[in-house]
Amino acid sequence: MKELELKYGCNPNQKPSRIYMADGSELPIKVLCGRPGYINFLDAFNGWQLVKELKKATGLPAATSFKHVSPAGAAVGLPLSETLAKIYWVDDLGELSPLASAYARARGADRMSSFGDFISLSDVCDVDTARLIKREVSDGVIAPGYEPEALEILKQKKNGNYNVIQIDPDYVPAALEHKDVFGITFEQGRNELNIDEHFFDEIVTENKEMTEQAKIDLAISMITLKYTQSNSVCYVKDGQAIGIGAGQQSRIHCTRLAGQKADNWWLRQCPKVLNLPFKEGIRRADRDNAIDLYIGDEYMDVLNDEAWPNTFSEKPEVFTREEKRAWLDKLTDVALGSDAFFPFGDNIERAHKSGVKYIAQPGGSVRDDNVIETCNKYDMVMAFTGIRLFHH
Repeated sequence: MKELELKYGCNPNQKPSRIYMADGSELPIKVLCGRPGYINFLDAFNGWQLVKELKKATGLPAATSFKHVSPAGAAVGLPLSETLAKIYWVDDLGELSPLASAYARARGADRMSSFGDFISLSDVCDVDTARLIKREVSDGVIAPGYEPEALEILKQKKNGNYNVIQIDPDYVPAALEHKDVFGITFEQGRNELNIDEHFFDEIVTENKEMTEQAKIDLAISMITLKYTQSNSVCYVKDGQAIGIGAGQQSRIHCTRLAGQKADNWWLRQCPKVLNLPFKEGIRRADRDNAIDLYIGDEYMDVLNDEAWPNTFSEKPEVFTREEKRAWLDKLTDVALGSDAFFPFGDNIERAHKSGVKYIAQPGGSVRDDNVIETCNKYDMVMAFTGIRLFHH
């Protein structure tokens, strides 16, 4: 197949639309089910690159959950704790395969953003992963292959219209890439930067004790940022992104946005939230919405006298600001990556509130001394990579 006609482009009025190889060669993909659209393929191809690099960097199966050409979550296949399995709504599925665990983590970290996602998997999709995907609201999946039973499970989704794409894992794109904007063609060399264990060697803070887990988490952060629309920062804990901020014009706003997502991920693990008395039969999406409101500043939207009986069997107590802060203070050893330098120490102050211990950023700001000083105040470890990772 040398070209594939699409229903339309980014919007229904943008026709015609297709994907094809400019050199006339065969496309490196096969559509096994459904009819993927323009944005589906943008998400699929960006996500595939991300998980392929995560697998190369860590040796573990990887998954990402994409929305609007940026990852909502990304993770490697480490076992789930009982608490994580519960907040990701997979505690009824038993022990999951490493690939399924990776997707549960990628999908579960920010479930509000992952709703209706496009999934990318580094490995052949197995039955555990297919069963997990089947129960979630999702637009499609791309993987290097599918176990026969897994493919049959996925083909049952959306009345047989779920998008399933197989990609050739050996496909290597051309060294130069092109993009048309306003009828004008842009050309650049592909970003083939290899992020390995030496990427974080230049530690500029007083504390220089970088653990192996921190290096892995920082690598996950930077690889995720490589495929996230800029400005972007990424908080990572124990092998998974827990807060991604994408496409913000201000670095501090990006750090705050991603930090709030990381905070929400941790607040959902508080016993007060884990034990919320949901009514029987409440859908997962409705539970996600209720939890998001309950742990936020607009908690009365779900706790007022008219609203709470629709969701809970009894009215929950307010999760006070003091209780939330006390729980957040237990979050530690978080890694934070940034796709460009931090211009001021205010970003570090905000990161500290979300348990950040390890930081990687390019460096090069005229205020690097202020940023380093702020890190030293909190005994953080910060590495300068010297490499910017903008993605547009």
